[in-house]
Amino acid sequence: MPFDPDEYREALDRAHVHTSAWLASIATRPVRPSETADELEFGIPLPDGPTTAAAVIDELASKAEPGLMAIPSGRFFGWVMGGTLPAALAADWLVSAWDQNAGLRYATPAAAAIEEAAGSWLLDLLHLPTSAAVGFVTGGTTANMVGLAAGRGDVLHKVGWDVNAHGLQGAPQVTVLVGAEVHASVELALRYLGLGLPQLIDADAQGRMRPDALALALAEIDGPVIVALQAGNLHSGAFDPMRDCIEIAHENSAWVHVDGAFGLWAAASPRWDVDLDGLDGADSWATDAHKTLNVPYDCGVAIVANPGAVRTAFGIHTSYLIQAQDGPPDPFELVPEMSRRGRGIPVWAALRSLGRRGVIDLVEGLAVNARALATSLGALDGVEVLNDVVFTQVCLSFGSDERTREVTQALIADGEVWMSGSRWAGRDVLRISVSNWSTDAEDVATSVAAVRRAMETSIAR
Repeated sequence: MPFDPDEYREALDRAHVHTSAWLASIATRPVRPSETADELEFGIPLPDGPTTAAAVIDELASKAEPGLMAIPSGRFFGWVMGGTLPAALAADWLVSAWDQNAGLRYATPAAAAIEEAAGSWLLDLLHLPTSAAVGFVTGGTTANMVGLAAGRGDVLHKVGWDVNAHGLQGAPQVTVLVGAEVHASVELALRYLGLGLPQLIDADAQGRMRPDALALALAEIDGPVIVALQAGNLHSGAFDPMRDCIEIAHENSAWVHVDGAFGLWAAASPRWDVDLDGLDGADSWATDAHKTLNVPYDCGVAIVANPGAVRTAFGIHTSYLIQAQDGPPDPFELVPEMSRRGRGIPVWAALRSLGRRGVIDLVEGLAVNARALATSLGALDGVEVLNDVVFTQVCLSFGSDERTREVTQALIADGEVWMSGSRWAGRDVLRISVSNWSTDAEDVATSVAAVRRAMETSIAR
């Protein structure tokens, strides 16, 4: 079939119409989907003949609509998921249209240059070493894997073992130390890397690793060590004491990785200078741009202070790839994928549209809304705020675990807002994650009213 620009135009015109209708509905539609996956009408036999691209887009949009969660809504607080900034969404459309494989600087120079600029801006905003390598991956789990893989190779190299050449069989054991409230994505990344379960270090009541406990654990270890810290506890939003933990780890020749899926962005604002003091002394960092920065899925960011460590872990040379012998690394040398879309391009667009002040305002605004929710909800009879609201996370209890589950279920059934149930510190909780750039005072008031209504509904049952 010949290349026909008109067929693209017709399909894209229909996509634009449906996208505009979807975005216009966000302000008033219920957050929860109205149909389940089993109820949606996609389970039909594959047609024998072709269908025009425009008709396919119409069918796709109309059939999907009842099953869409309004994650872009300012009333979505269920998990740590941002919305999408306008510039980032439009840039993501361009990424798909350009169809660049963002792996080689030589083959796709525009994608490489844009991502390198975005990476440089990120390092500047987050006050991390300007010489660090920045790779754009699928999300926080893969970003953690990249940092931990670089660390695995580094600590084994220091004891004379080449993991690339010899693998892990027969290698000295690498001990990984994490806080007692480590996120599951770190544990999953360690599984990918063949490092097994980490050793848990005691944490305080807000989930922060205790430096004294870390020091005691390190004193008992003879061999290569990785320490994984946390910038933004999943439930409390709290930050591990960076400077103390990093200094203790480095005194024991450990690699320090920071899981900052949503909380690393706090480093952009001076408001959290004390909480994140010493952050720049770590060896690697992981975050998600599709959380706090509000770019489209999927976009994680893996940052490694020593570019050589990550290039050793993921770099490869073959006869058919045209690579420079010196100069900046090719993008594929910093991530697990040899082929990928230009994930960093929407990051560039988001940062370019916001500017430094806009990023700071975005991050601080999320925290302001979290505190407003905590204050208003905590004033309701029968509601207890369980965490110190230091960033964007709020955990609530409604008394007993049973009562908390009842209110959570009633709130989800109501549909006007979405907050998720979880379990923290031995108690069932309603967890609120404020991640959307568009959440405003009206959304906060609407959400407080919805929780109050859910409390009344659950009592009436």
